[in-house]
Amino acid sequence: MNPPWKRCARLPVIVALVSALSLYAQENPEVAPRAVPVAAGPNDVARFLAGMPVPETSPLAPLTRDPAWQAHAAFFEEQFSKLNLRQLQKLHAWQETYLPESLQPIPVAFYMFSGPDFLYVDQFFPKAAVYVLCGKEAMGPPPDPLRITNLSGALGNLENAMKSSLNTTYFITKDMKIDLHEQNLNGVLPILYAFIARADKSITNVTFGSLNSGGAFEEARAGKKGGSVPGVRINYADNQSGEPQTIYYFTTDISDGGIKAASGFLKFCQRLGIASSFLKSASYLMFENGFATIRNFILEHSKIIVQDDAGIPLAYIDPNKWNLRLYGVYLGPIELFKQHYQPRLHELFQQSNPPPLDFGFGYRWNYKEANLMVAERK
Repeated sequence: MNPPWKRCARLPVIVALVSALSLYAQENPEVAPRAVPVAAGPNDVARFLAGMPVPETSPLAPLTRDPAWQAHAAFFEEQFSKLNLRQLQKLHAWQETYLPESLQPIPVAFYMFSGPDFLYVDQFFPKAAVYVLCGKEAMGPPPDPLRITNLSGALGNLENAMKSSLNTTYFITKDMKIDLHEQNLNGVLPILYAFIARADKSITNVTFGSLNSGGAFEEARAGKKGGSVPGVRINYADNQSGEPQTIYYFTTDISDGGIKAASGFLKFCQRLGIASSFLKSASYLMFENGFATIRNFILEHSKIIVQDDAGIPLAYIDPNKWNLRLYGVYLGPIELFKQHYQPRLHELFQQSNPPPLDFGFGYRWNYKEANLMVAERK
């Protein structure tokens, strides 16, 4: 042990060193230490982005007193209230009558071509243990409101990115690309977070990772190169039932060529077993030759498929293997996709006089023009 005088002799040196460092930091502010905000948990972030209150103890609580957030909260409250009255309440009533099996617990729901549209797969299959969503849209970094420099601008972009989905039933991809790459809220994660919070769920954990070639989800680690299919796993609990649920979102191309290049995605899905599948506003891609692999995968690995006419063409739904139930009316595709009109589907709708829909679905967001199909494996 050093004698007291030796310890004391060091004090002037330490004081001089601290003083010199302080002076250097003042003269060179770019290297000066800055206060690092305490990161908020993902559930607080989700509630904040959804325009919902956060606990007073949350690092985000002071930001909820910002007029920009309060305007955002009022906007989302109005939009989701309208959505509930116009769409969701009617959807639930229809579901109880015509699709009660979808309200039962299921192991997995596939939503190919989903983008960040957690809203509708959660409505149609609310008790899935696992949801698999995918799209070409990137996830973006974990949203961190504490690091947003222009809160009004960032929240406005989130509103714009979600507006078409809330007002119609689908995302407009080109608008979303612009909106999601502005400000500090990049990628689909802010949208997924907002939908999860508004669906009365509490996020418990968020894990970034990727799929390896064998289809296993591997957590991202510093310095380690990830697999070819980046993804995120979001664990959450339903606030009403307390049941744990999980969403996976993968940024991947599921055309024939894309799947061949990133084979881990279908292997991952296959590991989850036979699923309930959901397809909505899928741009009629599975009518094209370049999407046969994913079309066949859904048909082979689903026990029920809920879709609009933009999903799997009627010609591929074998009546010897599937019972088909129709709802609403079939007017054919919207103008942009008019080349994918299905005469045989028109005949079936005419012959079967299906029950009407009183909520919009897919590209036909006016309920009087909407169609919905349920294919159930025999």
